[in-house]
Amino acid sequence: MAFDEKMADRVREMIAPAAKKVEEKKMFGGLCFMVNDKMCVGVKAETVMLRLDPAHIDTVLEEEGCTPMIMGDRIAKGFVFVDNTVLRTKKQLERWIKMALEYNKIAPPPKKK
Repeated sequence: MAFDEKMADRVREMIAPAAKKVEEKKMFGGLCFMVNDKMCVGVKAETVMLRLDPAHIDTVLEEEGCTPMIMGDRIAKGFVFVDNTVLRTKKQLERWIKMALEYNKIAPPPKKK
């Protein structure tokens, strides 16, 4: 499973102080950071996956390096990928992480099986 270890470390450093319950899981070919039992941020080889407020996705997708998360033939509602090339500085990454953490507070919990 190939993911950007340095990016994972950067994300970890930002999420750890901001959330009480953080769990790391390997999934989707990368490393996913679960916050309060909900997917929040994922790190892949060249992108960071973020769960954001679906009400703001259209605006967010206009930003450089941001694309919808496509699973099979469907767009995953509320999830985007942001290319690592636009996340080089702490400020750039922090902005996206903050958006994901803010939505995590109000995001619905996963459906029970």
